[in-house]
Amino acid sequence: MSADWPEVPIEKLKASSKNAIAMGPFGSRIKAENFVEDGVPVIKGGNLTGDFIVEDKFDFLTEEKADELIASNAFRRDIVITHRGTIGQVGIIPDDSKFERYVVSQSQLKVTLDQEKVNPYFIYYFLRSPVGQHRLLMNASQVGVPAIAQASTSVKSIMVPYPEKEIQNKVVEIILGLDNKIHKNRQINQTLEAMAQAIFKSWFVDFEPVKAKIASIEAGEDVEGVTRAAMRAISGKTDEELDQMQAEQPECYIQLKNTAELFPAAMQDSELGIIPEGWDSSCIGAEFDVTMGQSPPGDTYNENKEGKPFFQGRRDFGWRYPENRIYCTHPKRMAKKGDTLLSVRAPVGDINKAISDCCIGRGLASLRHKSGCEAYTYYSMMDLSRNFKSFDSEGTVFGSINQKDLKALKILKPSNSIVEEFSHIPGVIDQQILNFDIQIRILSQLRDTLLPKLLSGELSVDSIEIEEEN
Repeated sequence: MSADWPEVPIEKLKASSKNAIAMGPFGSRIKAENFVEDGVPVIKGGNLTGDFIVEDKFDFLTEEKADELIASNAFRRDIVITHRGTIGQVGIIPDDSKFERYVVSQSQLKVTLDQEKVNPYFIYYFLRSPVGQHRLLMNASQVGVPAIAQASTSVKSIMVPYPEKEIQNKVVEIILGLDNKIHKNRQINQTLEAMAQAIFKSWFVDFEPVKAKIASIEAGEDVEGVTRAAMRAISGKTDEELDQMQAEQPECYIQLKNTAELFPAAMQDSELGIIPEGWDSSCIGAEFDVTMGQSPPGDTYNENKEGKPFFQGRRDFGWRYPENRIYCTHPKRMAKKGDTLLSVRAPVGDINKAISDCCIGRGLASLRHKSGCEAYTYYSMMDLSRNFKSFDSEGTVFGSINQKDLKALKILKPSNSIVEEFSHIPGVIDQQILNFDIQIRILSQLRDTLLPKLLSGELSVDSIEIEEEN
């Protein structure tokens, strides 16, 4: 660290309040009957996998139970650290958190800092830096379940840089500015993906354009009215808005009408249930090209970016695209850029999308619809997530799905024209998602490059200015 900045143990910076540094409750203090649909959220390791905390998939406790566990309560600007299991995870409850208070689980501890002395975000960023991670894990044990020995005592003794408060705030302003841009782009991507999923569900699960046509026919409307009904279902627009589109954007109107005309106007029975007339039931093996991964020899792996990116399983999966960490010089099985990557070993069913040609190990399979439509492949596999998850609970210690069972899974077979049409709309959305993901990667790399240099004082805070907009 910088010779110009003093260092102090975290204990010197903790708040004066009781339980400022406290472990989560023993498991016996939280029982199944304590969990409720809504209440005070419990922070677990799964909530510490991103920046700050991931505010979803919470278990909730009653207010009364949370009061009983008051020592393990955490609030905004408290730092949360995993001391058992996936040790080294660090999060902070942000200023705009969804909830007023939280309870940390038995595998976490919380740190409440004296904000008159220190900016909590400064310590959070330090603990996430390479130097901070090294110091956090100095007392870690890998025997049995990984754990930090005497976690509270160990955390209290961690030496952290302690520059003037003004410098702390400036470092936080710079890094938080980048984090906020990253967070904003992630939110945009989540919205875009939700839009694409909604279109897939409307067309291929709920059959809304088909049902709209059927209702229109039953109402006695003519052919034009039946097509208009499907156009409303596809676009979400009213007749008045469609009239305006026809006048102001005639090409878009014609395209929408052509899409609506592709959908049938009746339903039929099938082994999958009631489906649109002319569509069929099929299986993954018949509709998708499937490549099961095969692990190359261990001596062909490297982290020097030699060869092709290699993914043994879902370890390096991101929100949509995996992170290139391991490379392989002699790949056995390859996935092509744009293929959907499916985890075939526990947890079965997690999916990502190949951002480039890559080598896949035995924990993954790659899939691509025989039409070549990347978007239809990706959203079809997302829709099958429940089917895949059933292979995680079939009595084996480690769930898996083999090639035979994967290819045998039943799936809807729409008309080729509908699949081709679908590729255009979510295809554009998916390209936007990729563009934002590239921005996220660039910003993340910039943040990770700046962070250790700012925290060490190697780089002056006065030499950097982060713009408000991208």
